[in-house]
Amino acid sequence: MRIHLIAVGNRMPAWVTEGYEEYARRMPPECRLELVEIGAGQRGRKLDPKRAMEAEGERQLTAIPKGALVIALDERGQSWDTPEVARRLGDWLGEGRDVALLVGGADGLSPACRERADLYWSLSKMVFPHPLVRVILAEQIYRAWSLLNNHPYHRA
Repeated sequence: MRIHLIAVGNRMPAWVTEGYEEYARRMPPECRLELVEIGAGQRGRKLDPKRAMEAEGERQLTAIPKGALVIALDERGQSWDTPEVARRLGDWLGEGRDVALLVGGADGLSPACRERADLYWSLSKMVFPHPLVRVILAEQIYRAWSLLNNHPYHRA
C-alpha cells in the first residue's frame, strides 16, 4: 500500500522538505508515503485566484492513482485523534488499497477535489499553512504506524 500525499506547491523551504522527508523515510516499504507536488496556479493582481485553484485541482485529480481512497484535508472535515488515525491506517493496510491525501494550496482545495473525496479529514479547528500540513501529516502517519506496530515512538 502507498499513501500519496498530493499537495499543491513545489518550492518549499528547506525545513518543510527536511521535516517531511524525516518521517517519510521512517515508513516501512509496505506502507510507503510518497509526495506528489502539484505546481501552484498563477496568482497576481490581475489574475483570478479561483481559476488558479481550479487549475491546481485539475492537476491534483489527475495525480490520484486509480482505485485509491481519496481523503481531502479540509478544516470542515472530521477530526481524528491519534488512535483513530492508527485504526484507519490499519484498515487501509488491511484493504491493500492506496490512499490519496489531497492538500490544497494558498486558497484551499478546489470544489472538484472536495467532490471527488471519499472522506474529509481536519487536522485541527485552526487553519495551518499548506507547507506545514505536509510535515504534520507525515508525522501523524508515522505515529499511527508506530502505534499499530508497538514501536516506542508513540508513548501516550
